[in-house]
Amino acid sequence: MAIIKNPDERNDPPKPLLEHLLALRDMLIMAAAAWVVCVILSACFANYISDWIKSPDVVQSRLMQAKSPSDGVYLILEISFWVGTALSFPLIAYSVLRFVLPALTRREKYFLLSVLFIGTFLFIGGVYLAYTQTIPSMLSVFDTVNQWMNVDTAQYFAHEYVSLVLKLLFAFGIVFQVPLVIFMLGWFGIISSAALREKRRVAIVCSFILSMFLTPPDAISQVIMAIPLCLLYEASIWAIWLKERASAQES
Repeated sequence: MAIIKNPDERNDPPKPLLEHLLALRDMLIMAAAAWVVCVILSACFANYISDWIKSPDVVQSRLMQAKSPSDGVYLILEISFWVGTALSFPLIAYSVLRFVLPALTRREKYFLLSVLFIGTFLFIGGVYLAYTQTIPSMLSVFDTVNQWMNVDTAQYFAHEYVSLVLKLLFAFGIVFQVPLVIFMLGWFGIISSAALREKRRVAIVCSFILSMFLTPPDAISQVIMAIPLCLLYEASIWAIWLKERASAQES
């Protein structure tokens, strides 16, 4: 027996305009509330998050120095904003989905919920890659250059370091959503796997250009971001091809 009966059936009856406006209001309130709660929670645990950011081996030997008396306040604000935004992203996306799901078929509902789950997984994967590979490699390269230029790196300014790392982690998480967007376009028939194969070289060049703008000015960080992007792009091609093949067999 099929798991989804009549996957193209729309079970939700049409609603009047006022109900749609009320649903939109509820969506905005839920999204804003999720963001505020996550920001507050991030601020409450800002000291632990700061210790986690400074935990890579290449950083532990450094002394974190304040540049001004208000650095601690700026650290809390920056950590709460970036980490709170990242934590609230799945909740905000879910609130948006709750608003649009009634207008979709069952098949589309299951697809978008799967996309939400995969997108969260990809974001975590991008953050993990940046934290474990990019940041240590980037700092090692910077240390080598600083030693060559006779620049003392025994100390870091805490606010500047944490700000750099947070933006880098967030950039990796967001960039890893690009292949998922490509897959969604292919799923809805906007782009085909054949077109993606034809543009493979362009995509590789764009991956390196995007990495160049989103990472610090060292080649290692750019390569660490660009290579997974290229691999995810290739995975998107195969996923879209499988979807096209399944659709052809159904018809």
